[in-house]
Amino acid sequence: MKNALVFQSDFGISDGAVSAMHGVAHSVDDRLQQFTLTHEIPAFHIWEASYRLWQTAGYWKEGTVFVSVVDPGVGSKRKSVVAKTAKGHYIVTPDNGTLTHIHEAENIVELREIDEEVNRLPNSGESYTFHGRDIYAYTGARLASGIIGYEEVGPSLSVDSFVSLPLQYPEVSGEEIEGTVDILDIQFGNLWTNVHRDSFHELGINYGDSIEVTIEHGRRHHFHQLMTFGHSFADTHKGEPLVYVNSLDHLAVAINQGSFSKAYNVGTGPDWHITFKKL
Repeated sequence: MKNALVFQSDFGISDGAVSAMHGVAHSVDDRLQQFTLTHEIPAFHIWEASYRLWQTAGYWKEGTVFVSVVDPGVGSKRKSVVAKTAKGHYIVTPDNGTLTHIHEAENIVELREIDEEVNRLPNSGESYTFHGRDIYAYTGARLASGIIGYEEVGPSLSVDSFVSLPLQYPEVSGEEIEGTVDILDIQFGNLWTNVHRDSFHELGINYGDSIEVTIEHGRRHHFHQLMTFGHSFADTHKGEPLVYVNSLDHLAVAINQGSFSKAYNVGTGPDWHITFKKL
């Protein structure tokens, strides 16, 4: 049975790199269905690659093969692996932290190192800078098409041996909850946090209530304002900020028809802390 092959990278689409990966997969099996997750991950941004896999993978069928190539250590001694999750998804990627969020969401149950003697594009020469084409696209296509089984990827590794990025978790204290700004809803500049709606609702906040929102960067105050907790952007006027539950059931902050991140120069990552306080 053939499974879908889904690509993600930080390559962009201004040159031929992405097309080359699709070409390799097509040469393996021209009947293989190929899809794009995104090729607009910021260069070398492993955290965002990990997050986007979590954002997306759960909506794909069991057996789907994801090829994720954000690889600042290409050509180094970092491992090339294929992880299998409890939901039956396969992640083909450098072992550099990309598996962090998918493990939290789906639980990695098996891990194998790619045997590059077997699973490498024939006649790919001595290049060590395009493993996305020569190893990951090739191996992913062979696995998705059924040419190889998972056991033929390469030797088994300990499930807990993969590289993991540090995750932070929200903390509830009295009538407030503190989390981090994990990532942006890029097109619109909304802030997506690590605060799940269930934790937020423990504060007893209802839709339409006003919330005190504080954002700190490196423990220095960066933003402080009252906002409305709404179902959607229709609950505020154009240009007004709001707090809402995003498509991943986490709290998000936005400006109606504007970019919150640009308006207030807010970034993402573990140094960007956000607090929601019940009034």
